[in-house]
Order: sequence, then structure tokens, then C-alpha cells
Amino acid sequence: MGISGFEPSFLIGVDAIRQAHGARLATLAGRRLTGFALVRFAEDGDWFADCPVVLDFEGVQVEVCHWKLDELSIGWDTIDTAATITGWEWFELTPQWSHSDEQIEPFVGRELREVTLVEWRPAGRDLAAGTVAVEFVFAGGRLSILNGLDENRIEVGSAHS
Repeated sequence: MGISGFEPSFLIGVDAIRQAHGARLATLAGRRLTGFALVRFAEDGDWFADCPVVLDFEGVQVEVCHWKLDELSIGWDTIDTAATITGWEWFELTPQWSHSDEQIEPFVGRELREVTLVEWRPAGRDLAAGTVAVEFVFAGGRLSILNGLDENRIEVGSAHS
């Protein structure tokens, strides 16, 4: 993807993700979200949802990226969001890091209460069955990064009681 430092390690299933990252995700509780970055196209500002969503919790950077229908990579402190994204000269649009997003911005400055891995388990057959979302719960709501069927999707909502 031409993203400096991004070397994804994709895992499948909530158990594998919990084993690899659960303890470290739990250490984020009590930290404030101090920044974030995602990739947008310079020409129109549209979000390039195939690229990782980077969240900074007081100097600890977590990098979340969904791929295919069931794969999730969580990285730690590897992506340089100040570096130019390269290797896209053939493409008609120019990807670049952005620190602006109306869904994430309201959470900046808030203290994280918990991080939860949420597995989608529908009652019937569903193409998204088994996908895993990373849910960041704050006092005033939750920010979820989930699989949008081969890309990231962001949802916000009320904190669970």
C-alpha cells in the first residue's frame, strides 16, 4: 500500500485476535485518545477505507485494518502518518494521511474505558458471520472499527451499559 511502516499480520477469528492482541488492547483503558489518522484521497477527500485506521492513545498507537471478508490486522506503533504514501503513481487519485473525520473527532480527548473484540454472529446465514470488530468504549459513547466486507467501516453509538 506504500504506507511507511505498515506490515500487516492478518488473523482470522476472535480467539486468534484475542490471543495475539487482547492483553495489549486492555492496557489502553484509562488512556485518552489524543489523535488519529486515516487515508483520504487528495483530490476529493473521500476516505480510502482499505487502509488502516490509526488511533493514538497518549503515545501508544494502535493500527486497525480489515481485509478480505474475515481478516483483521492490529499493529502497534509501526505506521508513520507523517510520511508520504508512495507507489500509487499509476492510480488516478492520490492517497494521503488525514487527521480529520467527523465520526472520530468527538472522541479525541476522551478517556478510554475499555476495548472489546466483537464477533458478528447472526441468527441465519450471513456473509459477514465470524468477522471481528474492535470496539473502543468511552464515557460518552463507543467507536467501532469493523469489517465492511473487504475494507474498514467505522460506526459510532452509545456506550453499552
